Amino acid sequence: MGRILGQVESLCPYCFKKIVGQKVEYEDKVYLEKSCEEHGFFKTLIWEGKDYETWSDVEKFKTPNVVSSKVNKGCPYDCGICSEHRQETCCVLLEITNRCNLKCPICFASSNENTKEDISIERISEYYDYLMECGGPYNIQLSGGEPTLRDDLDEIIKIGREKGFTFFQLNTNGIRIGEDENYIKALSDAGLNTVFLQFDGLSEEVYSKLRGKKLLRIKLKAIENCKKAGVGVVLVPTIMQEVNVNQIGKIINFAIDNMPAIRGVHFQPVSFFGRYENRYESYRITIPKMLREIEKQMKGKMKIENFMGGGAENSYCSFHGNFLVNEDKGLKPLGSKSNCCCKPTSSKQSREFVAKQWSAVKNSSNKKDAKNNFTKSLDDFLDRFDNYTLAISAMLFQDVWNVDLDRLKQCYIHVVSEDMKLIPFCAYNLTNIDNKSLYRR
Repeated sequence: MGRILGQVESLCPYCFKKIVGQKVEYEDKVYLEKSCEEHGFFKTLIWEGKDYETWSDVEKFKTPNVVSSKVNKGCPYDCGICSEHRQETCCVLLEITNRCNLKCPICFASSNENTKEDISIERISEYYDYLMECGGPYNIQLSGGEPTLRDDLDEIIKIGREKGFTFFQLNTNGIRIGEDENYIKALSDAGLNTVFLQFDGLSEEVYSKLRGKKLLRIKLKAIENCKKAGVGVVLVPTIMQEVNVNQIGKIINFAIDNMPAIRGVHFQPVSFFGRYENRYESYRITIPKMLREIEKQMKGKMKIENFMGGGAENSYCSFHGNFLVNEDKGLKPLGSKSNCCCKPTSSKQSREFVAKQWSAVKNSSNKKDAKNNFTKSLDDFLDRFDNYTLAISAMLFQDVWNVDLDRLKQCYIHVVSEDMKLIPFCAYNLTNIDNKSLYRR
């Protein structure tokens, strides 16, 4: 008999009907259990460990700047955003194409299916205006599909810069920027800050399984080209049990070896939505499991206590930790769950942290005085801190099987829909067992 930890509102994986669920602890695992009168009982793993209740932090709620949808059916049916939402926008995804040069078996956007004409640059300009009216500038993620299939991507960035947006992130598989050094240089000149690079491991076998193609060589070339162009790189591995969990430490050590060009690693444990049809619960990986693997594979150089849960977002949506990499590649943790003064607690603070940490490093403007050892030492430390702080984070997106509407109401990553509404990322991508979506057309 399990111990009930709490009650949540969730959804039926078949009909999207709002249903009641319970978080139930069995020994060292926590499950979300829920029932639909029509479609039956569902049980999904959400935690592996005895610290579920202590992981939660004091939630920081903030009413969105602009509420543009009326509450009719309630969350998650009235996104746009409605007055039930409890967090301001941090970053916004602009899906500027549905085309892609891959057909990954696990694509949440189901790219290359029902491919339609790219959104016009004039419409994107209207999106920028709308976001400013909603309280921008926000951090902009240029996404898709594969956004680098557009030849006018540099113009899209320039227009956004002219309208007052200051941080641009490119979500990409890296193929084009690995093949075309001039393309990433043009994006850098237009004002691109960061490449959010799909990077699932250092083995071709991993890419064959997750992406359907060997891609390691081209991804390494993409990193090299970003370095030349002065664009920061964040590695973004999709992590799946039985496929690439053993790559976690290798990815982190690769990032350390390639600093300061690489600014961080942002893990995304697999979620079951979009094109991913083979839903095997054994493939899930939870926050505690991820943290245990990091500590084990990094041989204790990174410890579980060096990480903390989400700040502005719900605690159970993410974790993050920052580490100063010394010249001998030793790691000094910068903060912990018990000492989290550096933890962003608002969308604005999160925007500012990401913009600073994930952008390419700048040459020091400090004037070092060789005659003043104290000043020189301080300048050296500040340069090291700015250039060699590595951010390790993860975001566990919710799917229809484990969605908790209380968590969803705190989402601060939003997508601009075709009808110009801001939709929380997990709501936008929710698909049921028949691959039908609540919002994605």
